[in-house]
Amino acid sequence: MDWSKIKTIFIVTFLILDVYLLFQFMKIRDANKYEFVTETTFEEKLKADEIKYEELPTAKIKSQYLSAKPKVFTKSDTAKLKGQSVTLKDPGTTLQAEFEKPFALSNKFEPAELASFLKDNILYGDQYQFGEKNEKKSTITYFQQYESYPLYKNINGMITFTYNSENQIVSYQQTYLEGFEKMAAKEEILTPLKAIETLHQKGVIKPKSKITKVELGYSTRIQLAASQVLAPTWHFAVNDKENLFVNAFEGQIIQFKSDEKTNVE
Repeated sequence: MDWSKIKTIFIVTFLILDVYLLFQFMKIRDANKYEFVTETTFEEKLKADEIKYEELPTAKIKSQYLSAKPKVFTKSDTAKLKGQSVTLKDPGTTLQAEFEKPFALSNKFEPAELASFLKDNILYGDQYQFGEKNEKKSTITYFQQYESYPLYKNINGMITFTYNSENQIVSYQQTYLEGFEKMAAKEEILTPLKAIETLHQKGVIKPKSKITKVELGYSTRIQLAASQVLAPTWHFAVNDKENLFVNAFEGQIIQFKSDEKTNVE
């Protein structure tokens, strides 16, 4: 047995192994470096496209899915509403009302002017927040809230006021979600910057745009016959006109039916 040759084979083998391990190490290091460079490059892309935004939350945020069900309004509910002609649509989950005396709005509408009106004249009025004003349809929509988080464009949790040519609120339609339950444990959601990256990659945010509002809320993920599942959702207002929504868990862009001439507060 030639020990000299065996020794040489072992040395060559270990050298090859060392080279392979070094190659793998360099590959992993470069991959990590690339991820860092990609993140910084995205912010540079936004700057190059002249897309402006205010300071974004940087702390890690955890949230969870929710479940809720539409409330069935009763006669005892409608009896509380004074100065209104009220009807319920089957199966009683939609309340429609017409005011005996219209409520006058200012020429330049501000959500604050309806705060007391909501509290005094609408069931659970303090649990809704301003959503949007549609000048084409002459409507003002309020979204229901859960723990101060708005439920975006949820047909089972909103109030839609209708105003006339004299700028007076004459009627409204209301739905309300109840029986909220938290599903599973809280998990970390996407950062708002990551959600903006999704919108940018899909070409949804145009160059020279300004993101004027960043807000976290919920949108319907699964609609069931008697209930629904709500997912945490990032809401971005662009140029105070356009509303964009991204699922904060899964990262997909959420498409709602668009309304023309919608104002955002």
